[in-house]
Amino acid sequence: MYRRLSSVMFPIVTVLLIGTVYWGYQEHQEKNSILIKAENQYQRAFHDLTLHVEKVHEQLGNTLAVNSTSGGYHRKGLVNVWRLTSQAQSEISQLPLSYLPFTEAEDFLSHISNFAYKTAVRDLTKQPLSEDEFKTLQTLYKKSDEIAKDLHHMQKDVLSNRLRWMDVELAIASDKEAGSNVIADGLRSVDKKVGSYPEVNWGPSVSSMYAKRTIKMLGGEMVSAEEIKKKAAQFLKVDPSHVKVAENAKGTEYASYSALVNEKDPNHKVQMDFTQKGGQLIWFMKQRQLGAAKIDFEKAEDSADKFLEDHGFKDMEAISYDVYNNSGSFTYIGTQNDVLIYPEKLTVKVALDNGEVVGLQANDYVYEHHKRVLPKASLTKEEAKKAINPSMKVTDEELAIIINELGDETLCYEYTGQINGSTYRIYINAETGIEETIEVLTNQEKQVSES
Repeated sequence: MYRRLSSVMFPIVTVLLIGTVYWGYQEHQEKNSILIKAENQYQRAFHDLTLHVEKVHEQLGNTLAVNSTSGGYHRKGLVNVWRLTSQAQSEISQLPLSYLPFTEAEDFLSHISNFAYKTAVRDLTKQPLSEDEFKTLQTLYKKSDEIAKDLHHMQKDVLSNRLRWMDVELAIASDKEAGSNVIADGLRSVDKKVGSYPEVNWGPSVSSMYAKRTIKMLGGEMVSAEEIKKKAAQFLKVDPSHVKVAENAKGTEYASYSALVNEKDPNHKVQMDFTQKGGQLIWFMKQRQLGAAKIDFEKAEDSADKFLEDHGFKDMEAISYDVYNNSGSFTYIGTQNDVLIYPEKLTVKVALDNGEVVGLQANDYVYEHHKRVLPKASLTKEEAKKAINPSMKVTDEELAIIINELGDETLCYEYTGQINGSTYRIYINAETGIEETIEVLTNQEKQVSES
């Protein structure tokens, strides 16, 4: 009996054992294949990063080498710098740096990219590189050389010592101390060196991109938490005892207040944020379950319009509309003397079950709203319109202030019309007649523009 059972079971167990070993081998091979693929990707990204930083240094040198009046070559060189720094930023994002501080180097490359782009897109024949911009290019030429040499030194270590990026990832993830991994230490060294560079004069257009909004930008007096409690209660027409106020970033330039209303009532709970200087509402959200949509676009827009009027947001015009999860979000911009002011933007969220406004995002409006001295258009609508494709059927024409690619407020003619089966908004500079920007409208945005 035992022999008979053994003769049956032994082949079965043998087959199962062989199958298990084979499966384990296959799993091991697949795992190794994935690790090798990841390692190759990391190695390629790092070597490409080193190459592109070296090329950035080279292009900056070429740009500085030509005559100061060579606007055409300056543009070509700066476009190449922008392209190369953009590629370098992409390659950094492909490296396993989730737990490694490399923000200073990334930020520096980002600044170089934006400086090159914003300088290249302007008309260098009319506005050539300034003395300050040449000094900035010289600084970037020197600093990019230092970074390139450090990366090249790391590259030699990686190749000569056959170092693996997979080990870097493990070393960083396990939070090992400095000195435990050559590549990680090299990257930390580069980032620390970049962080110690003296402040570079990037110019106003680039600096404005990285400028953070602080209470210094706001008008009015500093307000207390008690005053915010009263403002929130008045806004929502509730008793102040239902409002709880907390101060954020106390004692800093970014100080603000958060108000929580009806905290224990899930159907009427509201969160709000106010500026500490001036006590202006910058955000609010009513957290309630939204029912099925019952009201149409016109009623939703009427509700949003009335809400803004009732709460002191004057002279606003809706420019776009988006529907999501039984709510409609309207984007508004300010107007002044019939000129659209795009920097003064806010969003109103309307519940489509009953038309109640359940959200407001007014950060841009609060920080950008002020009385402007509006420039006068040098061109008429008809003159500016010549820059548009004659085949475009224009349905609306307005004056608008937009932020151009250099970060400057610019007076434009806004033309809305149809061509090639789509609806577009085209912005033509009211002084130069140059096309500043173009955008295609969705069906919902068309609905707003036609209302």
